[in-house]
Amino acid sequence: MSFELSLNTGTTPNLTLAEAVRHTAEAGLGHIGVWRHLVADAGGAEAAARIVSAAGLTVSTLCRGGFLTASDPAGQAAALESNRAAIREAAALGTSELIMVVGGLPAAAHVLGGAGDREDRGLDAARERVADRIAELVPYAAEHGVRLVLEPLHPMYAADRAVLSTLGQALDLAAPHPAETVGVVVDTFHVWWDPQLRGQIARAGAEGRLASYQVCDFNLPIAADALKSRGMMGDGYIDFGPVSAWVAEAGYRGPVEVEIFNEEVNTQDAALTLATMRERYAELVLPALHAAVPV
Repeated sequence: MSFELSLNTGTTPNLTLAEAVRHTAEAGLGHIGVWRHLVADAGGAEAAARIVSAAGLTVSTLCRGGFLTASDPAGQAAALESNRAAIREAAALGTSELIMVVGGLPAAAHVLGGAGDREDRGLDAARERVADRIAELVPYAAEHGVRLVLEPLHPMYAADRAVLSTLGQALDLAAPHPAETVGVVVDTFHVWWDPQLRGQIARAGAEGRLASYQVCDFNLPIAADALKSRGMMGDGYIDFGPVSAWVAEAGYRGPVEVEIFNEEVNTQDAALTLATMRERYAELVLPALHAAVPV
């Protein structure tokens, strides 16, 4: 069946991988999107894969690779090694989709605990370095059967997390590479505002690069930690019908992940979170996906 619901473990950050897998299976879901720190905590990719497969689940995506904007040789080498490790982990987990948050400006690296030249605010140069690092990673990804899935983030994160802000930018960056090795993800929180979104989703589908669909809402007011402004579908201001229809019209039929960073959602009982996910998905997202599929 198409459009099966998937829990992204960012939605349940207080659970171990085993706990997240158990709750996902008990909720009747067949897919889970896994964050890398849970893989490490579980004892590595092979151990994590056993936990997932024992519950009858499959991994929809691995989150995340990226952070490719370092301007110094040591930082660039470290980024490449981290991403090669992420590619190997994705392959071991049985997913072909590695979500890539490409990184922000070196000047803002310290905001997330990293190191970088605090005077380096060159946005165009940072984007060029992302393109260079992706080109270096593509052969390794292809060797392991993994696709680098570029994620454009909302412009408020351009300084510290992602110098790609639109789906069009992500597709332009992907263009030199085979669709099997570089794709894009549509995350409603990050791209719902883009006036070019419908055309760019269609372009992603036509190019064979639409690798993942992630949903959550855009809440107001923006949280003190802006990352935690994502909300459960229906709690904010996104109209999921049109975006979901465009994704389906573009040919996407894969799992749909719910990824929510929100203090209230992240700390409530996981069973309640999953039950609400299923209810809101069935009400607000799934009908538009199904309606857009040709009979």
